[in-house]
Amino acid sequence: MAATTAPAQTAGEIARGLRRRRIDLGSRTFEVVLLASLLFALLVLVTLMFDVVRDGAVVFVERGVTFLTAKLSSLPRTAGVSQGIQGSLLLSLIVAILAFPLGIGAAVYLEEYARDTRLTRFIQVNIRNLAGVPSIVYGLLGLAIFVNLLFQRKQALLAGGLTLAVLVLPIVIITASEALRAVPSSIREAAYGVGATRWEVIRHHVLPYAAPGILTGTVLSLARAAGETAPLILVGAATGFFANPGGFLSKLTAKYAALPVTIYKWSTNPNADFRELTAAAIIVLLVVILLVNAVAILLRNRYERKW
Repeated sequence: MAATTAPAQTAGEIARGLRRRRIDLGSRTFEVVLLASLLFALLVLVTLMFDVVRDGAVVFVERGVTFLTAKLSSLPRTAGVSQGIQGSLLLSLIVAILAFPLGIGAAVYLEEYARDTRLTRFIQVNIRNLAGVPSIVYGLLGLAIFVNLLFQRKQALLAGGLTLAVLVLPIVIITASEALRAVPSSIREAAYGVGATRWEVIRHHVLPYAAPGILTGTVLSLARAAGETAPLILVGAATGFFANPGGFLSKLTAKYAALPVTIYKWSTNPNADFRELTAAAIIVLLVVILLVNAVAILLRNRYERKW
């Protein structure tokens, strides 16, 4: 009896081994495909970066820091990006002041205070839909409401900042909601068990635990706002050269420039000298966005160490 069962067991083991090899072969094939896709994407990125750095490095070698401090001009030898950098930083400041508190507050209300009703679910679905709306639609919204109604068809920096704040607001709400949803319920239950109020639970336990995810999402959304071009063109970002106004308040209601719009304008200029300026401006914009992303990573790591 034992002699007849031994070959059957051996055949079963062989069959299971063959199935494992098939599964391993499929997983290895899928892994190779994923690796090839990653390498192809990196190859495209490296090629683009090499082309941009090769053209833009000529400008920094010839002009140095003067390219960063010079104003916009129609002459390629004297044109610079100082006004574009200043406008982009002011736009980012407006977005941070308006979109971050509103977005995080809305996420806290939806996740911690609002009941699970049809209205709440309807609001959440619409917020997710708004996050996928093309940026050009927000530019039309900003043109109709902020430029035509609020500022009486005036090209104002505040109009551009409000448009970008509305653009990234759904993204901030979604990322903050996901970070709050990832907080374990045991933390809330433990805080309620010692007699803490709902606000104390949110303020001292939920928000600190969710801070890394919230900061990462909000800062990355700020980086997206810094790279938007289409909404700013529609709401009147300057594409030529202009004089800077005096004080900070006067800047909010005056004509403005931004790095993405400057890059777009220079890229459409038929003068061949502006191609190198375009590449140099792209490098400046990439450095600004990389610095913003680095700040997000540092803040996330700092709060993760606390927990």
